[in-house]
Amino acid sequence: MKIVAIILLLASAFLSIKHGWDAFQPGNAEQAKMMSELGITKTMMPYFGVFSIIVGLMLFFPQTFFLTNVLNAVTIVLIMALSLKAGNYKMALMEIPFLALPLVLIWLKYPFKF
Repeated sequence: MKIVAIILLLASAFLSIKHGWDAFQPGNAEQAKMMSELGITKTMMPYFGVFSIIVGLMLFFPQTFFLTNVLNAVTIVLIMALSLKAGNYKMALMEIPFLALPLVLIWLKYPFKF
């Protein structure tokens, strides 16, 4: 179980940091279109990027592990809600596995605690 938790933790941290980094890349037209559909402006993107990178890094600390996973889950639910509001049901459904990831990590507990 610990190995699964470590793999999921690394995957979750990687995804958070990658999405945060992508928020600073202005050349991605597809991402800009998706964010504008959700009502997220270009000026808000760096804030989401910083938030995502910080959340990705906080996953590695046992003191913030639970809170970070809750923040990840809330962020994903927010994306799903904005998608549903915009009428993009496909995007909302695609987020379900990503919503399960922080919830499973909470259930498995912090893997590096001895």
